[in-house]
Formats: sequence, structure tokens, C-alpha cells
Amino acid sequence: MTDQELVARFRERAEAVSTTVVEAENTEEALKYGLAVCRDKEACQSLASGCDLPLSGRAADLCSLKEPEKIIAAPGLDTSDLERLRELCEESRIALISGGLRARLGGIDLGLTRMEAGIAATGTLVQHCPGEDERLAGMISEVHIALLPVSAIVAESHDLTSRLRERMAAGSDSTAFITGPSRTADIERVLTLGVHGPLEVHAILLRDQ
Repeated sequence: MTDQELVARFRERAEAVSTTVVEAENTEEALKYGLAVCRDKEACQSLASGCDLPLSGRAADLCSLKEPEKIIAAPGLDTSDLERLRELCEESRIALISGGLRARLGGIDLGLTRMEAGIAATGTLVQHCPGEDERLAGMISEVHIALLPVSAIVAESHDLTSRLRERMAAGSDSTAFITGPSRTADIERVLTLGVHGPLEVHAILLRDQ
């Protein structure tokens, strides 16, 4: 399968599970896309609802996590990319954090992380998570922006077997397989997005990497 065919298959399968797929010529373009998504979304959708009503103590504590400004979490970025994102966030008055996500389990608008691979057969994003912050950024944010180099798209999950076996033998790093936004049909068999994770997942295909 050619690179072009892999990209087309990945896009088709990812969009089928409600992932938004866009292409970017470089990381700068991808960072600006993520910033625009954060800037245009409503702030803290999962925390805003009901905070004006009488609440239990635990619910009030959750609502108190809601920040007055929007927040982007971007752990694991290269130093130069993180500094560029910080500049863009300052221009838009958006807060940027790159660590300590355990203390902010509510109220993060957007998580921006790099992906190790993409699986064309299922539209799955594969994220290497050497630390807790990388895992949390894609789990507790309302929108997850995943940076995926086109060169890292493989045809099948089996293409990653050797790499994952070596990693499991070497240490305790985690690997996340992300196929679309969080979803459940437990509530009266109605499909609902964002119950256990992000409301939206955006895969940005990087052409220069």
C-alpha cells in the first residue's frame, strides 16, 4: 500500500469513528490549528453546566476547578515547539501548561500531544506515554489534538508488534490506542460522546515529518 493509500485509508476509518482529520504542512501550522480550536470552543463545557445550582460539597469542589481562562495542556512537546505554542497562547490569552496535570483533573479545554503511529485499518492513533502527563492530556481534556506524522501511519496493528514488545520488555512506559472520542451507549442505549474522555479528537497529519 502506498503512502497516499495509507493516508486515505486512515482518514476514512478515523472519520468513521468521529475523529476530525486535517492535514498540515508543518508543526507551526498544526499548533495554530489547535490554538484556533481552543479559542473558538466554549470554555469548560463539562464543568460549566449546573455550577449555578445548589451543589453537594464534592460537586462544588469540581466546579471550583473551572478557571477564568481557557487552558491548553501540551506535555511532551519539543522545547522549541512548546515555546512557540506558549507565544501563540500568550497572544490569545490562553493558559498553557506542560506538566502537573494530576492537579487539574477538571477544566482543561484542550490537550495537544504527539502520536507515535497511526493504524490505517482502524483509524487508530497510537500514543507513547513515557509519563503520566502524556496519558492524562488525551484523557481529561475536552478536546484532544493529536499530531501524527504521515510517515508514521502503518497499515495494520500487527506492524507495531515488534516495537511494542521491545518497549514492554524494557520498562514500564504506557502506550495508548485511541480510536475516536470517548463514547458510551450505556445510558438508555443512546450513543453519547465525551462521557469517559474527550468530546472531540482531531488528528493532524503532518506532511513534513
